[in-house]
This record gives sequence, structure tokens and C-alpha cells, in this order.
Amino acid sequence: MELLAVKVVVGFVVGILIGMSGVGGGVLLLPVLIFGLRVPPIMAVGSDALFNFFTKIPASLMHLKKGTVRRKVVLALATGSVPGSVCGVKLLMHIRHLYGDGVNNFIKTAVGILLIVIPLLLLFQRRIEERVVNRPPTMSGFAGMVCIGLVAGFLVGMTSVGSGSIIMMLLLLFYSFPPKINVGTDIVHAVVLTGVTGLLHFRLGNVDPTLVLTLLVGSIPGGLLGSHLATRVPMLWLRRILCALLLITGARMLWPV
Repeated sequence: MELLAVKVVVGFVVGILIGMSGVGGGVLLLPVLIFGLRVPPIMAVGSDALFNFFTKIPASLMHLKKGTVRRKVVLALATGSVPGSVCGVKLLMHIRHLYGDGVNNFIKTAVGILLIVIPLLLLFQRRIEERVVNRPPTMSGFAGMVCIGLVAGFLVGMTSVGSGSIIMMLLLLFYSFPPKINVGTDIVHAVVLTGVTGLLHFRLGNVDPTLVLTLLVGSIPGGLLGSHLATRVPMLWLRRILCALLLITGARMLWPV
């Protein structure tokens, strides 16, 4: 019972941070599951993917209702990300088949690299946005989006990290959409990607349903509170602090003491 309460609190705190900072749930939650709750990395990846799926549904419905979603972009991204996710999950299963529990060390290394790369991208997000010029999407542009989806899907399949942050950065670098459109399109696609990834991991037994449920019990009210507090805290500094912590965590994963 005490452990369940701890998981609810973890979900609540992560929900608040997501709501306040906009930093992706996968990036924030996965290190806590692995280091804090001592969840085996492969189980943490599957559970985190399913958790992200459920947490992004309300926001995706809101963006669809407001019309801030480019459905063709979501389709182009998903065309690449769904098979990419399948390949990522299959690679994990192949590594587990060859090396058994050694797959957990592989996951820690992959997540450690992403926890260094993603915060660095987040720190430069504003500069990237300022340098973007208005480029309307073309057919070759949509082919590029399929490639972006393929890379991101592969990474999400292996780590559950990047369904929002990596795709958002790549869209910012190569395409120009209004900020609300960028966010809405990214979130709706993330629902598709994390839903597929979570289902794949669930079918393979890499999901702890009780863990996901208890985290959601805390994260839903936490997310609402965080969204309410977002206009009352210095968000820039909060993001910088979170990015610094993620960088330290990533380094800890790559160079364990």
C-alpha cells in the first residue's frame, strides 16, 4: 500500500512538471522509474509508453476541437513512425533473446544518450524558432516528414522517449507552422505513436498495468494543477533547471559510479 502511494505521488509530481514546463512526460518519468522506483528498464519503457499514451489523449482532443492540428502531417509522420516503432521494439526483443537481462544495460545507454541530446535541444528551442523561415510544405516535404517519423518511431520503440520532444524539434528545424499548429500536430501524432508502442510492449509483457494506473491517478490532477501554475512561475528558468537535471541523469546512466 505504501509503495502504491509513492507511485501516485510520483505521477502527481511528474504531471505537475509536465503541465508547468511542457517538457515531455517520457523524458521526465523514465529516469524516475529506473532510478527512483527501481523498475527494470525494459518494463519501464513499456509502462512509460502506455502512460504517455493516456496522458496525451485529453490534450489531443482539445487541439482537434480547436482545429490546431494538421491531419496530413500527422498521417505523414505516422506513416514513418509506426513501422519505426515496430522495428525499435523488435530490436529490443532481439537483444533480449541474445543477451537476456543485458537488454536493460542497452536501454540505459540509449536513454542516457537521449537524456543528454533532448535537453540540449530544448535549451536551444527558442533560438531555433527565431531562425525558422516560412516554408510551405511540399510533396518532398511530406516525404521528409515520413523520414522524421521513422527515426523518432524507432527511438520511441526502444526507449519510449522522444514521441513529442524529438519530433517537435525536427519539425521546427525543417518546417514552419504556427506554434499552436506545431504543438497540436505533435501531440496528436504522439498519441498514435505511443498507443502503437504501448500496445506492442503490452503484448510482449513489458508493461506493468498497476504501475501505469497508479501513475495516472496522480498525473491527471497533477497535470491540471501544473497547467494552472504555468502562468505563475518563471517557466524559462524551470525548463533550464529540468534540462540540467536531465543532463546529469543522462550522464549518470552513461557513466555509472
